[in-house]
Amino acid sequence: MSTRDTANVLWFNELHRDDVNLVGGKSSSLGEMTSSMDLPVPYGFATTASAYRYFMQKTGLNDKVSALLNDIKDYENSDELHKACTQIRDLIVGAKMPDDLAADIKKAYADLSEKMGQENPFVAIRSSATAEDLPDASFAGQQESYLNIKGADDVVDRVQRCYSSLFTDRATYYRYKQQFPYDKVALSAAVQMMVFSKASGIMFSVDVSNGDDSKIVIDGIRGLGEYIVLGKVTPNHFVIDKKSLKIVDKNVVKQTIQLMRVADGGTVEKAVPEELQDKQVITDEQVTELAGYAKKIEEHYGCYMDMEYALDVNTNRLWIVQARPETFWSQKKKENDSDTDSGDDNVVAESDAKAVVRGLPASPGVASGVVHVIDDPKDIDQFKKGEILVTLMTSPDWVPAMKKAAAIVTNNGGMTCHAAIVSREMQIPCIVGTGSKGEAATDAMKDGDVVTVDAKNGIVYSGKVEALLKTPGSGNQAGGQVVAAETFAPTATGVMMNLGDPDLADKYSTLPADGIGLMREEFIWTSYIHEHPLYLIEQGHPEKVVDMLADGVSKVARAMAPRPVVLRLSDFKSSEYRNLKGGEKFEPNEPADLLGWRGASRYYDPKYINAFKLELEAVKKVRNDFGLKNLNVMIPFVRKVEEAQKITEIMKNQGLVRSADFKVYMMAEIPSNIILADKFNEFIDGYSIGSNDLTMLLLGCDRNNDTVSPLFDERNLAVKRAIRHLIKTAHKDGKTVSICGQAPSEFPDFTNFLIQSGIDYVSVNPDMVKETKRNVAHFEQRIMLDKATGNGLQDPTDYEW
Repeated sequence: MSTRDTANVLWFNELHRDDVNLVGGKSSSLGEMTSSMDLPVPYGFATTASAYRYFMQKTGLNDKVSALLNDIKDYENSDELHKACTQIRDLIVGAKMPDDLAADIKKAYADLSEKMGQENPFVAIRSSATAEDLPDASFAGQQESYLNIKGADDVVDRVQRCYSSLFTDRATYYRYKQQFPYDKVALSAAVQMMVFSKASGIMFSVDVSNGDDSKIVIDGIRGLGEYIVLGKVTPNHFVIDKKSLKIVDKNVVKQTIQLMRVADGGTVEKAVPEELQDKQVITDEQVTELAGYAKKIEEHYGCYMDMEYALDVNTNRLWIVQARPETFWSQKKKENDSDTDSGDDNVVAESDAKAVVRGLPASPGVASGVVHVIDDPKDIDQFKKGEILVTLMTSPDWVPAMKKAAAIVTNNGGMTCHAAIVSREMQIPCIVGTGSKGEAATDAMKDGDVVTVDAKNGIVYSGKVEALLKTPGSGNQAGGQVVAAETFAPTATGVMMNLGDPDLADKYSTLPADGIGLMREEFIWTSYIHEHPLYLIEQGHPEKVVDMLADGVSKVARAMAPRPVVLRLSDFKSSEYRNLKGGEKFEPNEPADLLGWRGASRYYDPKYINAFKLELEAVKKVRNDFGLKNLNVMIPFVRKVEEAQKITEIMKNQGLVRSADFKVYMMAEIPSNIILADKFNEFIDGYSIGSNDLTMLLLGCDRNNDTVSPLFDERNLAVKRAIRHLIKTAHKDGKTVSICGQAPSEFPDFTNFLIQSGIDYVSVNPDMVKETKRNVAHFEQRIMLDKATGNGLQDPTDYEW
């Protein structure tokens, strides 16, 4: 074994990119750029993986950490995970650093001081996990970084804190999901001369918004770069042509705050001087210089790269402070490069593709797979991951199967049916209502058929049509990887997100949504609880309802915090409740349960009130025990004002009192909600328009019936007049109005109408958040421009009634 393998400290100029096993991805990358490339990299050294393992062994922490991790029974239980990780971090921070290791770190810091010609210089200390920043798995942002650290003792202390950050909740959960054994991962700390940034940012050698590798994108903010990662400041955004290094697009957004270092160490948030707030944070020349570095780094590494830079306030010099392989588009490229014809008998050319069925394109996307026809819900358990789900129609208890599907095709349903709404939220390609377009899917397709579902255009083709599968943008790309490189103008109208499945909360939390406008509680029942609440009470296990609801809701509230989350309390129909275990005993047989015992009418009913109180206990647990005060609630399907009064009284008696910190909203989905809004105002804080049910009840048109689906139109003047009246009436009493139905996701012109009408929030499906955010900004700017000029287009429609 070489001395490099056992050294506690290695300098950047001793390191290369193949030293990941010694110092992790971040440190080895800094070493590569220092030792092998002509780039401005702040000088420094790295503690090694060997040093970390020596620390863990010498302090006897390995056995204690193993024991605590082995005691975690359920990694999905966020409280259990948090408790174990906190104990592990406390053990690591509280341990005594071995004297010889501490001495080596202090000696390296003294040598760095000498090289820089400064006594006790300020340094940045960044964590670098040994499995970090590999092309297949990014641990970026999961371990700690410390800025503006000064003095040998503080450097040793922060290295030790870096070690403990290997066991944050997020990093521990990620390793478990990726099946990285904890003892196979070690941590290096990169100790680097501090750049006193007057500006900083990130850059990619591929346009991460669309995968265009002929472009370089650079984002920049004033001050230290942490506020880009945290999303606290919207960066200036530059797009550069990689070949010519010319700037082809730029978006300079106003920046009002910045994170700055303070003279004695540490950082502080400060206001950006007013005269600089609208100015470009780096010059065009500096953008071009950075693009040149990005191009050189990509050429050297031979893959798409994700880089960080800083502009020094004293020297006006640009520094490259990090470079790592970009993960998302690199993986996409790898998949596309390997996705060649492998002799699959099911592959057909686009010109030979034969349409099997047509239907309504409910959720866009393209997918291919093996058909699995399910006629009876009892057969759901036979459904396998990656199959194409073909059925009559889905209901909430089908969600576990839907989550496994590559695509969904149904005989019945319109654009607002359960299958359409859920598949859009989960970003699964979906076609509904094939029966109304000709042949029903369950008749045209058989188990084992290989098909390609083009849900953008509503067509299912026989065989695997590879040309369609390779169409740019046809896949379901996760948005979380690219948000930092995109910019969105601030809007006065909030753009919220609809979400039901707690497992998607982390994935979508990085979207530029202002909160969750509609969290559907039904997802938790069908995916996790599976049993009727009255049955669980009868069996003596009411705590199961409280604990599992609280666990699911808290995942969303925690992922979105501090942004608000609005939980819609249970709104199952009786037939859906009956499908839960034990439900037959407690549910009536209603011929038209869409208009039956649902929503508010259940909550105060003596037959159901005890189940409702369990929902309220779960809300209290999330708010009080977990401390997630961003959770608010919404009451669905309130037919009469007296119902709103009764339910808020029950909530009050259960300890949930409306206040500045706890809002109670009401779905506006029944004509009486509109007509009596002035009366409902007394008992609630605001409304969320359910445009699906409201349209159905105003037009007398069953929204689940594809026979009359051509008549179902949320843009009908009756619906618009109702909405305009509700907003005006609510605003008179200081109540807010949102919309959580499908209309804003489907029709941008409807969003324009809502903004013209003064709506406070629009809540849309995750795949529409970005587009809606941009649409809202555009519409608001149009309103301001029209008002300023007096020459805007006039809408001749009379929306008063």
